[in-house]
Amino acid sequence: MSFEYDGATLSLVVNPSAGHGKAKKQLPAVTTALLEMMPGVNLRLYQTSSYAEARLRCIGVVEAARELVEGRRPDSLLVMGGDGMMHLGLNACAGTQIPLGLIPAGSGNDFCRGLGIPAGANAAVDVITKGNIDSIDLMELTGKLANGAHTRFAGSILSSGYDARVNDRVNRMKFTLGSLSYAWAALAELSIFEPVNYRLLIDGEPLEQTAMFVCIGNAGFFGGGMQGCPNADVRDGLLDITIINPVSRATLLRLLPAMFTGGFVKDPAVQLLRAAEVVVDGDGLLAMADGENIGEVPITLRAVPNALRVYLP
Repeated sequence: MSFEYDGATLSLVVNPSAGHGKAKKQLPAVTTALLEMMPGVNLRLYQTSSYAEARLRCIGVVEAARELVEGRRPDSLLVMGGDGMMHLGLNACAGTQIPLGLIPAGSGNDFCRGLGIPAGANAAVDVITKGNIDSIDLMELTGKLANGAHTRFAGSILSSGYDARVNDRVNRMKFTLGSLSYAWAALAELSIFEPVNYRLLIDGEPLEQTAMFVCIGNAGFFGGGMQGCPNADVRDGLLDITIINPVSRATLLRLLPAMFTGGFVKDPAVQLLRAAEVVVDGDGLLAMADGENIGEVPITLRAVPNALRVYLP
């Protein structure tokens, strides 16, 4: 569907430090392209200095935005940065008619990857200027969540075992290896990790077992390009569940490279399921989603169809 640009407001919320300063370097080209390719649009730019500030900016933009009226383009929230910024944007827009535009400029960019949005900032801006807006599912998380929240949305994958501990190790690194950070953290964590005990409720059916990890996805990527849920579809109204049963460290090491291609699912240790709702509980679990610490288990995950309007290729 095409719209007239005149009068619409695009509010771009940026984390300039994303990608170790990549976002700040790319920002002038991004704003120039938006203004040139969308004549008549009002562009508002917010460069944020903290996660809390970015969150409040995203919420404020959506609260003030105007929805689609008489064929004119609706006001939109655009976010630029890493997966943390995408997470803030989708939570601000979830359940509203305000479209979300995604401009990846971080080290992981997994949510964008799962939606087929290109990694380059210029190419991502081109997706927005073409104006194709569609609805996708999100994963609703409820429980005793981080920062006192009871409900949040996630776009990609909730991880809780070995995969979550790798993500947490990357977040705590005091140095960076760029795209190799996740690979380094995976190897470092492998030397100390032991299988964990899960207590799951999958569409009301209990499942208790020990596993290396259980990841549950709306879109399919995490960890900077790993395909935790290779068959995930953001329009099927279901969550994908990937379980890696207990294996030796040597076997897990062998499977790690195949997580970037999705080929690991052929291993007999891997179990794939689908469900509309999953309750995740267990011993010693660390819940992470969209690269963020989510909170304590138990956490209930539910697929919410058509929860987000987003600019797509």
